[in-house]
Amino acid sequence: MNYFNDENVNLQALKKKAFNLRWAEVPDHVIPMTAADPDYPCAPEIKKAMSDYIADGYFSYTPKLGLDEFKQAFSNYALKKGEKIDPELVLPVDSAARAMDIIAKAFLKPGDEMIVFDPCDFLFREACLSAGATPVSFPVGLDEENRKMDLSHLEEYITPRTRMIGLCNPHNPFGLVYSTDDLEYLMSLCEKYDLYIMNDEIWSDIIYSDAKFNSIYSLKDKCFDRVLSVFGYSKSFGLAGLRIGNLYTTNQDNFNRLLEASQVLSTVGGAASLSQVAAMAAMNDAGYYVKDFLKHLEENRDYAVDYINKLPMLKAYKPQATYLLYVDIRETGMSGKEFVDYLSDNYGVSLVPGGHQFFGDQSEGHIRICFATSKAILREGLDRLRKGVEALANKGE
Repeated sequence: MNYFNDENVNLQALKKKAFNLRWAEVPDHVIPMTAADPDYPCAPEIKKAMSDYIADGYFSYTPKLGLDEFKQAFSNYALKKGEKIDPELVLPVDSAARAMDIIAKAFLKPGDEMIVFDPCDFLFREACLSAGATPVSFPVGLDEENRKMDLSHLEEYITPRTRMIGLCNPHNPFGLVYSTDDLEYLMSLCEKYDLYIMNDEIWSDIIYSDAKFNSIYSLKDKCFDRVLSVFGYSKSFGLAGLRIGNLYTTNQDNFNRLLEASQVLSTVGGAASLSQVAAMAAMNDAGYYVKDFLKHLEENRDYAVDYINKLPMLKAYKPQATYLLYVDIRETGMSGKEFVDYLSDNYGVSLVPGGHQFFGDQSEGHIRICFATSKAILREGLDRLRKGVEALANKGE
């Protein structure tokens, strides 16, 4: 069965349920290639697990630290990536974003600084700010020829107030994986300056055939007590609306600090039972789904990169991971917001602008495109992009 075909995208359902800049928030004629959320339904094993759970009608309290089966499932899942995580040091929470917020509040205080890569997902900055700390933007360079990030000047941004470095691995929006040399360098800085790493691996399942994911936990002969990690189930399995993610670490004292900041012991925080059940089914039974999804995504990626790079004034970077394209639009002379507003208003396709709001100041002059959709929708969305760009190019002649 080809699960990721054109017919399996249910636009009627998406227009009722897909929010956060997506189908339910745009006019009917607009195609949203915006938030990182797939247009395909989740794996049938996930739906069945949820249906089975609700059959008896009981929605009782869950254990404050989460279901044991969830924690063991994640420990098994992480081991496939070479991460040896004690299930007792795994904490389910209501989304990866919440996990980042908990880490910041547990380990940062007013007056502290956290180095946040720029560009990078805005949630790192927001987590830091929520703890009353100060985000320090590091303008990460992009080595286009070698498809890697330039971290060579990172040490210059460390001050006596620095307490943490944010690591988005794979990187959003660049769509790049980190080399083991990159990770060794980051760890060496943390050891030298006594820093923590907020390690977000929510994209670690979406790796293409021409790349290899290296977890920071794969480094040899290293103590990982400085690493405070996040995982989630929205990108690989389409479960954003269930708000389920988890924290994990390798150090009991650090885990205790995360527990206190999470407020799960008072039942203020925590993850819903049904969401944990869905995530368990995803980890235990839906590996084939991710494998098939990746095959579809890689075809979409190659088509979209080739298509965009034949257009005037645009340059798409080929991602090694994620289902996002980072596209340089500087030749248009427009800001990211001006460009996406122009396309949405005139050509019926919605994209995400670069700039401070979503990715940081260094992303100005770029846009981000999500291609986790059907081939038909992708083709139509890119055709609308082409018409808009060609109109701009002709206007400038």
